[in-house]
Amino acid sequence: MLKPCVVFDLDGTLADTSNDLLNAANMCFRGLGLGDLLKHPFDSGIALQGGRKMLTVGFQRAAWSDMTEVDRQYPILLKAYASDIASHTKFYPGALAAVECLKKAGIAVAICTNKPEKLAIQLLEVLQAKTIFDAVVGADTLTVKKPNPEPFWAAVDRSGGDRAQCCLVGDTVTDHCTALNAGVPSILVTFGPGANDMVSLGPDALLENFLDLPNLVQNLFR
Repeated sequence: MLKPCVVFDLDGTLADTSNDLLNAANMCFRGLGLGDLLKHPFDSGIALQGGRKMLTVGFQRAAWSDMTEVDRQYPILLKAYASDIASHTKFYPGALAAVECLKKAGIAVAICTNKPEKLAIQLLEVLQAKTIFDAVVGADTLTVKKPNPEPFWAAVDRSGGDRAQCCLVGDTVTDHCTALNAGVPSILVTFGPGANDMVSLGPDALLENFLDLPNLVQNLFR
């Protein structure tokens, strides 16, 4: 029997991964003799937009003329990140408790992230949270990624979720557009670096504290 389903983004939604992501990008810059071009917490919002975005911004700050270096450095960034994936990463307060509460209420829970699947699973394992989620779909699980709705639907299907009763919890315009493209409700968090942008997007609900998530979900599924 299919269950109602809540699909979560990972970075910036369930966990603050920004510091470790920025450190990985800075390792690339240091390898080129550029020093640390990105700073935490100032650049946290950039970190949560992904590896290529961090590299692009860093090279722009350094007035680096050859932007094809982004593609050359991206696998180096991923390797650096994998080698030190959670020195500073923590789940947001109440995040896992809220997920467990949803599960106890008979709701399937899944992750749909634009982080490569292998790294997403590695991070969850290091944080001892992989078994909590019914499915994990990453940027490379399918041939497309968010805001294409197919990864979202894959997360719903793989978790045993009901396509007719599901929603997406995220922290970026990409997550909001994914929900719009799938025709499902979106809940956007307001405790991340893009809080003001989330309000202006006009999602179905805003989440200020994970303690409120179970009630928000129940209201959406009525």
